[in-house]
Amino acid sequence: MSSPSSPTRGRPARLDQARTVQTALDLLDESGLDALTMRRLADALGVQAGALYRYFATKQDLLTAMAERMVGGVAGAGLAGDGDWSESVACLARALRTALLAHRDGARVFAGTHSTGPNTLGFSDSLVGVLREAGFSDDEAARALYAVANFTVGHTLEEQAAVPPQGEEPTDAGKLGEAVRAGMYPHLAATLPVLTSTDFTAHFEFGLRLLLDGLGAVEQ
Repeated sequence: MSSPSSPTRGRPARLDQARTVQTALDLLDESGLDALTMRRLADALGVQAGALYRYFATKQDLLTAMAERMVGGVAGAGLAGDGDWSESVACLARALRTALLAHRDGARVFAGTHSTGPNTLGFSDSLVGVLREAGFSDDEAARALYAVANFTVGHTLEEQAAVPPQGEEPTDAGKLGEAVRAGMYPHLAATLPVLTSTDFTAHFEFGLRLLLDGLGAVEQ
């Protein structure tokens, strides 16, 4: 007797790992991470929920596979060909941010996983390699990897939390401005246009430049 996930004669299998991950990403984009359950994924695939555990022992295993899929192609994205290590690192950070922004709650998914797949390790190896070739020590290159990755993921987490999915209204619009104006916060009031700006690319680039300038000081 065939199981819900096994092929019957003359028909392709209804369930495989690649299709499962892609369907999970589709559901993520549709409804967000909080609504993504193993049962809902099984329903979308037309199988019993237990069939999913053939590939993923836990939901965390599924999320790790989703994170790995999201960062496919990031490792070699936009590396500078002129030997400028800071621009190469910036390109990798930008590519990671873009990959996470491509999916609803992408940063939340990625932040909770520690994939050892080729896409994630390829990104890490590329960044560490750029720095080692630029003359950074192994310790410095490794710690710089954490600094760049943590900044990028953390920034994108806040960015996606601040910007609701298309068609949804922000829940805290104007709250910061109202709170600042209602109190005695002259310095915040003076900088409120930037603090409330939704130009997250500008915010990201400023922080990234500070980080790279700091790494440059280490190199010297």
